Amino acid sequence: MGEHAVSRFGHVELEDMPEDLRERIGAIAEKSGFVPNVFRALAKRPRELRAFLDYHDALMDSDDGLSKAERELIVVATSAANHCTYCVVAHGAILRIRMKDPEIADKVATNPFAVELSRRERAIVDLALLIAADSATVTDAELEDARAAGLTDDEIWDVGAITALFALSNRMAHLTALRPNPEFFLMGRLPR
Repeated sequence: MGEHAVSRFGHVELEDMPEDLRERIGAIAEKSGFVPNVFRALAKRPRELRAFLDYHDALMDSDDGLSKAERELIVVATSAANHCTYCVVAHGAILRIRMKDPEIADKVATNPFAVELSRRERAIVDLALLIAADSATVTDAELEDARAAGLTDDEIWDVGAITALFALSNRMAHLTALRPNPEFFLMGRLPR
């Protein structure tokens, strides 16, 4: 893989994507100022990219239940547990922005068990990490702990669904050797 390659399997530039994806990803690029490499890599298989985007947006762009910052907290914690550099870097940038905290993503990614979080955030991270590491061991007791911290059943479901979606994303990032865009590294670290 060359020094500036996006993926082991190549990539598709925005202008070469099918029209619907060009519009959808173009809106993201306009807002961020660049095309995230995940979309350039996954655009090699447009049908799968559409399905990924639909599920991603259903989970991550919802205004119901979990806040958008809490959703990103799940992604950073579980992506770190799955050793996914791309997702830690990309979603770490979003988490820093959403929480208005330039240090939070690094703390969560390096030691999610020691970072200071609210009781609710701690319950979210602990449940997400359990699902990421050993989902077969989740019992009613863990769900009761999450409820006691204020999570609803719908929010608990979202913790699981986000963890599961990003397990897929993490593994595809590993397979493709997906490189984070350089722009992500500084986002949310310095005032605009």
